[in-house]
Amino acid sequence: MTKDIEEVIEGLSEKEIDILKSYKGLRRLLSDNEHNVKKALNFLKYERELELLQTELVQLQNSIQKEGRRVIIIFEGRDSAGKGGSIKRFTEHLSPRAMNVVALSKPSQQEVGQWYFQRYTNHLPNAGEIVFFDRSWYNRAVVEPVMGFCTNDQYKRFIRQVPEFEHMLYESGIEIIKFWFSISKKEQGKRFESRKTDPHKQWKISSVDQKAQEMWDEYTKYKNHMFSRTHSEYCPWIIVRADKKKVARLESIRYVLSLQEYENKGLSGVSLDYDPNVVMRYYRELDWED
Repeated sequence: MTKDIEEVIEGLSEKEIDILKSYKGLRRLLSDNEHNVKKALNFLKYERELELLQTELVQLQNSIQKEGRRVIIIFEGRDSAGKGGSIKRFTEHLSPRAMNVVALSKPSQQEVGQWYFQRYTNHLPNAGEIVFFDRSWYNRAVVEPVMGFCTNDQYKRFIRQVPEFEHMLYESGIEIIKFWFSISKKEQGKRFESRKTDPHKQWKISSVDQKAQEMWDEYTKYKNHMFSRTHSEYCPWIIVRADKKKVARLESIRYVLSLQEYENKGLSGVSLDYDPNVVMRYYRELDWED
């Protein structure tokens, strides 16, 4: 059983996880411990739902390839919001020949001297491709000004230019979906603690993460300004309430599928109606803690 699955079955002991490896073991688990019966069933339900939604994603990708469409899906959010885990569930059964995951590191000295958007344009989709951005040009909207990684003039220039940049992409026929994975301060703190104690997650810890709780209100100020200046009808911000990781993964996939037209849509039988209390346009999320 993979580490991913172990993370999903939070609260189970190693022995119980081992039991889940076999059908007989699952029956034993269900009969032995009433409290963990619910956890086991919830996990199995999640896995089944995810499998069906991923089947739909494969059908969507096939149509995008046949029609020569170009699609970008952006994943933004505070540190530890679950962006990478969600992208993994989106992509794990897609053809790598027609999709790409972009997670750019700190810009090189050469890139620092370029037009800000230049290094991102190098990763725009070709005909028939989907590109998933694990963070994007919106680094300059929140993280960079909060952490002092850009000047005030650079930030203001970015905020002016980004709607125009995205409108050019839109007019060129590129479809853009912008997700913001939204978590509460309490949940973020819990996830940071988990990173410190889990050796499989310690690579995720950074100096930026360590300041995220301390500078929570500053992040909120820049996040709200970003929404107000860069949300548009042709390129809206879609908020995903992400305190519950599994729910956020399923509902964000469902949202993308509900938005698209593709051959054999709905053939798997899974519901493509996303929960509007989990996935929503940004102005409906104003009372949320993030």
